[in-house]
Amino acid sequence: MKIGFIGLGIMGKPMVKNILKGGYTDILVNGRHEDVLAELEECGAVSATYREIGEQCDVVMTMLPNSPEVMDVMFGENGVAQYMHTGSILIDMSSINPVATKEIAAKLAAQGIDMIDAPVSGGEPKAIDGTLSFMVGGTESLVEQYTPLLRTMGASVVRCGEVGAGNTTKLANQIIVACNIQALSEALTLAKKAGVDEELVFQAIRGGLAGSTVMEAKAPMMLSGNEQPGFKIDLHVKDLNNVLDCAASVGANVPMTERVQEVMKWVQNHDGGQKDHSAIYEWYQE
Repeated sequence: MKIGFIGLGIMGKPMVKNILKGGYTDILVNGRHEDVLAELEECGAVSATYREIGEQCDVVMTMLPNSPEVMDVMFGENGVAQYMHTGSILIDMSSINPVATKEIAAKLAAQGIDMIDAPVSGGEPKAIDGTLSFMVGGTESLVEQYTPLLRTMGASVVRCGEVGAGNTTKLANQIIVACNIQALSEALTLAKKAGVDEELVFQAIRGGLAGSTVMEAKAPMMLSGNEQPGFKIDLHVKDLNNVLDCAASVGANVPMTERVQEVMKWVQNHDGGQKDHSAIYEWYQE
């Protein structure tokens, strides 16, 4: 199996390294930064153009910021899809609007090309250690066929339904993560204003019902002022925009999402777009 991987950012680079470690050594990569390409070449990958990836690869994997970038890479000028062959597959691991996912899948199907959407949760730390959670949309047979490949990067691979179901599930995930971070920020702010040590509050409640993966990852960052991104505000704003667009199209009420999006946008508009999404704690401090 020859694999092409496009999108070598915070998540993509370590994901490629884990694919290589997992025994899939015939891999072409494409990204914007020469230093990242050089680093991955040292690990065994080969830099390639869109055309080379489309013509040579059985599997094309994308890890890109949003729907427009995926559409451009696949169908723009010199896009990959025009070079792909019948029977090949796109595995899009980007977090995008499921409406766009279905549109991409339909265009590829017209060319005899398969697709599954497999967005991830876990951020940079889990991308590095290969324990991401994959939420997958596609036919049962395709998901089963490519689960071993996804498991080189993740601890969990769950099929959620047909194409588009993966990204719908990811939107649900992003609602829960964002609202958890906001609730944590609000709780720690209450403690601080009441004159109680926030660190002790965290230690007291982390083992109870309020404890969560979000709390374990983000409370220490908030308390230490660490804003190095595991997942950027800019990207979470993008995801919540997709939530709101999708919610409008299906008639779902999402008032909590609307509120946390306002807070995230405040941080984004105060030079915080590249900070970790836990930086919404700043809004409460302000």
